[in-house]
Amino acid sequence: MPLPKAELHVHIEGTLEPELAFALASRNGVRLPYAGTEELRRAYDFSDLQSFLDLYYALTNALHTVDDFAELAEAYLARAAEQGVRHAEIFFDPQAHTARGVSLGTVVEGLARALDHSEERHGISTRLIMCFLRDLPAASALATLEDAKPYLHRISAVGLDSAEAGHPPSDFREVYAAAEALGLRKVAHAGEEGPPAYIREALDVLGVERIDHGLRAMEDPELVARLVRDRVPLTVCPLSNVRLRAVDTLADHPLPAMMEAGLLVTVNSDDPAYFGGYVGDTFDAVRDTLGLGPERLRELARNSFEASFLDDDEERRARYLAEVEAYAFD
Repeated sequence: MPLPKAELHVHIEGTLEPELAFALASRNGVRLPYAGTEELRRAYDFSDLQSFLDLYYALTNALHTVDDFAELAEAYLARAAEQGVRHAEIFFDPQAHTARGVSLGTVVEGLARALDHSEERHGISTRLIMCFLRDLPAASALATLEDAKPYLHRISAVGLDSAEAGHPPSDFREVYAAAEALGLRKVAHAGEEGPPAYIREALDVLGVERIDHGLRAMEDPELVARLVRDRVPLTVCPLSNVRLRAVDTLADHPLPAMMEAGLLVTVNSDDPAYFGGYVGDTFDAVRDTLGLGPERLRELARNSFEASFLDDDEERRARYLAEVEAYAFD
């Protein structure tokens, strides 16, 4: 039985495995620019974030209907359950779909169909986080937030993702203020490709509660001290960092140094269909390559529940934390 954990940084579109992509494309009459699954997998050799995003958005063309999004989410939840996930806070990118004529309602209703049954089928509680694409204008994000108003009972938080370099968090000040006024929690990708200053902007300008990635905080000791003092969670994605060349090899990853510094770090899969592993695989990889022992792994699992948006269900959080503490490693 795997170590119980929460996953706080996973893009549902990034869980689209090649086999499902081709099945959905066939069902929807969409031609993918690859001969088959093996050729597609060979394309997963990324030089940077943008090269990954190009493929990521190409494959989203296979997703069209409520059924498609429900099937995508159901497939992720089944895999996550096998890897010990007890709670998942799942990102989705509405603009990647509305730009090609798929309504936001189709996306949310499809995802919700799977998430509504996640606890009974898989033992996983869920939250949904709507992300804005930072390489599109802030006006597009504001329009998306407006379109999402009928579905806010399904959405817990907003996030900010896609190509980071040259797209500072401060561009989305107005969007995040509007989201806060609607009662939504706030997170943002920062410090993956962008500099430590982007992490500061996400905190000071957008008012986020969690930093997604945050890897480059380690370049700024004052920022690290602040993140430690304020217990700001970082949702780190080690396999993603290697595949997108943010670090050269997993052995070079600063995760142990981040933990040693006292940062509230969590470990997540990001886009597992593309980066070589789901969150349980990621835990195994950092254990084997970075030499993290049982108590360090327990700390990461504990952090994941403490950093989660379970403030409305503290009894559930306490139950999950008790599972972590009681877990017996082999």
